[in-house]
Amino acid sequence: MLLMNAVEKFLHHLLSIGRSDETISGYRKDLVLFNRFLSEKYNCEAYIDEVTANDIEDYLFFLKEKKGYAPASRLRNLHTMRSFFAYAYKKEFVVRNVALSIEKIKVQQKERIYLMEEEVEQLVGAIDHELIRLVALTLYMTGLRISECLSLTIDDVYLDKKVIHVVAGKGNRDRLIPISDKLLPYLQDYVEYKRPVTESQLFFCTKKTGMISPVYVNLGLSEAVKKLGWKKKVTAHILRHSFASQLVKKDVNLVQIQKLLGHSSLKVTSVYTHTNLEQLSEAINTL
Repeated sequence: MLLMNAVEKFLHHLLSIGRSDETISGYRKDLVLFNRFLSEKYNCEAYIDEVTANDIEDYLFFLKEKKGYAPASRLRNLHTMRSFFAYAYKKEFVVRNVALSIEKIKVQQKERIYLMEEEVEQLVGAIDHELIRLVALTLYMTGLRISECLSLTIDDVYLDKKVIHVVAGKGNRDRLIPISDKLLPYLQDYVEYKRPVTESQLFFCTKKTGMISPVYVNLGLSEAVKKLGWKKKVTAHILRHSFASQLVKKDVNLVQIQKLLGHSSLKVTSVYTHTNLEQLSEAINTL
């Protein structure tokens, strides 16, 4: 069987079990690139039962040396290979999962950047664009992913019930996010007085396009950071990190934070349990 035929069957399988469009798109991108690599390597079409562990190792080396992929990106590609060949083995397209013999790529865990409460206030205050300012505030006060936030429709935001319904978030999971008493007046003011008259169903939108893009939001954040003279890079995702980190600092239960963030496991949420030297000193001094 041609490798790409098996890939299409795999992607259809992911669709049938309810994996998100974003996840399927990521797998497709990785596997199409892998197929292209093998076709150029052997100067012919690739067949799934002829792929070897050495081919996968060569591909990962190609991603590092030729494409400049970081360890985390190469590890994601390896995860794609393992998932794909596990499916292929189960369907008897291959006699074994050749990706299992590839050694896992080590990724150095970096301390996640996050903003203190006063820094968030400074940042939001420095944003010139009124809608981007509101989006930034919403990201920080809800922990929404930028894609989730900008995909919200009018029907997803229940101001009367003080709750946001996230439909098919990452992993195709729905969840409810309470709207805090601090955020509520800003959203009410936006809906009543500032949201443009438009046919768009998106909650956050401009009159011209009926939407607002993640790139435009991050550009607004970058300009605010530049105005403040900060050296660090602040993106929409940093606001999500900041939301989680501040909840951890306020001793909110990790399971509750996990549900708010829409994480599939506590292991993912636990990366937000930052510690600094001052906190460590306080811990030592309790002995």
